[in-house]
Amino acid sequence: MDKYHDTVAASKVTTDDSAVAAAVAKILEENMAEARTPENLKLCFSAIDLTTLNATDSPQSVARFTERVNDFENDYGELPHVAAICVYPCFTPVVRTVLDVSNVNIAAVSGGFPSSQTFPEVKVAETALAVEGGADEIDIVLNLGNFLDGDWQEVCDEIDELKHSCRGGRLKVILETGALKSAENIRAASILALYSGADFLKTSTGKGYPGASLEAAYVMCECIKEYYEKTGTMVGFKAAGGVSTTDEALGYLCVVKAVLGDKWLTPEYFRIGASRLANTLLSDIVGSEVKYF
Repeated sequence: MDKYHDTVAASKVTTDDSAVAAAVAKILEENMAEARTPENLKLCFSAIDLTTLNATDSPQSVARFTERVNDFENDYGELPHVAAICVYPCFTPVVRTVLDVSNVNIAAVSGGFPSSQTFPEVKVAETALAVEGGADEIDIVLNLGNFLDGDWQEVCDEIDELKHSCRGGRLKVILETGALKSAENIRAASILALYSGADFLKTSTGKGYPGASLEAAYVMCECIKEYYEKTGTMVGFKAAGGVSTTDEALGYLCVVKAVLGDKWLTPEYFRIGASRLANTLLSDIVGSEVKYF
């Protein structure tokens, strides 16, 4: 054993998958019927990291994508903005140049996204360049290979180094919960990321593995709660990968609220990574079908 395994072993967060499933089912049963309110729909919308991560992205397409966020203020000035625009790191200068809305952040995936399989030096350089290009937030993937091999010191050292490369920007650590599968693995990965300086825990990349699940969200939020109780540090939660319906978004809101409380229900600490969800939520908010983004 080492300090990394000892820290994980000391956690009281459940690793019983059936208990996790039962807890999630209870939260939904007790809360979902009353969750669909105008306030919660707007909250979910304001929590969106509006995302474009396509092989066909280009400076022109990303500029157009960003312009829609600018236009939103004129067309729907009574509604909250999305929380951030999330792009590949090479496009952060484009978003920084085009974006006119001061309270929308720029997020960039980095560190060899989505596999995290590249040289550590490349990960550090890519992150630093993304921040230099205008990124306020960086989304990296936890090194799954090292994690599953039990080389947890290497996992933590890498996260710590990338956090340093953010130079004050917020670091979201993607656990890729669909690959981790079990509550036991998700708990361990969450704890390692938390103690290595993560500002957010994020479920998934949405690339190659099953995306977010409410069960994974529950375990991650329980770890965030335990970490907060021990350190006094609030760390955010982000659901990503396949979250495309209003009910799915509200499900994550219910889990965050039940486990962490209202204090976390702001874009500062609750995010949803999505490309399709924005139009769906907007349609439900205004009461008619909208294809804006």
